[in-house]
Amino acid sequence: MRLERIVPGTRPPGALAGAVLTRDLSVAGTRWAKGRRLSAADLEAVAGIPDGRPITVLVMEAGDVHEDEAGRRLALAVTAGDPAAAGLVERGPSESRINLHAAAAGVVAIRVPVVERLNRVDPLEVFTVLDGQVVGEGDLVASVKVGPHVVAGTTLEAGEVIAARAPGPVVRVRPFRPVRLAVLVKEHVTGTARERFEASVRAKAAGLGATLMGVGYVRDDPDAVAAALRAVTRGRDAAGIVLTAGGASTDPADAFYVAVERLGGRVVRHGVPSHPGSMLWLGRIGRAAIVGLPSCGAFSKATAADLLLPRLVAGEPATAATVAKLGHGGILTRSQRFRFPAYARDLDAPDG
Repeated sequence: MRLERIVPGTRPPGALAGAVLTRDLSVAGTRWAKGRRLSAADLEAVAGIPDGRPITVLVMEAGDVHEDEAGRRLALAVTAGDPAAAGLVERGPSESRINLHAAAAGVVAIRVPVVERLNRVDPLEVFTVLDGQVVGEGDLVASVKVGPHVVAGTTLEAGEVIAARAPGPVVRVRPFRPVRLAVLVKEHVTGTARERFEASVRAKAAGLGATLMGVGYVRDDPDAVAAALRAVTRGRDAAGIVLTAGGASTDPADAFYVAVERLGGRVVRHGVPSHPGSMLWLGRIGRAAIVGLPSCGAFSKATAADLLLPRLVAGEPATAATVAKLGHGGILTRSQRFRFPAYARDLDAPDG
């Protein structure tokens, strides 16, 4: 790339066709944006501009890449070559930015260390929403661009190599899947608390696009709980996720814990690194995730459950690794509500 200057009022040499403007320019009442590649007709128009200060342009040489093309290549790099397969829709360029929007509602997955490595390469720019954030269809998820109007192809290739080393897309949206959701509650949850709980789980299911199989009430007895869990986790119409409430999460002999073990399952996490909702527990029976809602999250409160459930509905496994992701950003003050599904953004925050 080399710099050239055009003097308004004089005819630029034809060899400057394809040169790139470095600042906005007004020509015959029309605004030309910086970054514009000047055509032969543009050069003729520049010759008609009244005398003024010289116009700096960038002349691209072999191996140089214009910012718009660089943005497109960087967008392909961070989506493993296929934005649609990464759950994203590409839009732009707009002011040299390529924007990546959610193709459907789901959970954003960002390979943060890879994004950081890409952003160490001057002048590549990759900026995103937060990993684990819940987004709706059409929401902006990420933008990519390069700083200057022209970048060396070797620099862009260095970024492409970094992205290609990642196991899959650097930026993606995991869409919500059509999951069957069962709910089991101990019978001691009664009256107004029962009504609030049922309204809460209906909102969660609807907000995540899950099919609510029903709300079952069981005795606080391992045999009764095991029978109820067996009924909803086995067979062709088994639930993918089972929500439980009314258990004593700190009691190893609680009926829910005992029943999970009897059915060949296991509890994979006692509590989660997030507050409010840290007493949530997560287990598995076969392919079904079993979620023990914290008391605050069971009754119309926004908690860590409203960050974990979207991940499970979007296909993340019921594992300790999935839970561990909640720790970064796990202080769920009201300022963090933008990360929740829409149904939870206006819910009350538990005390403490």
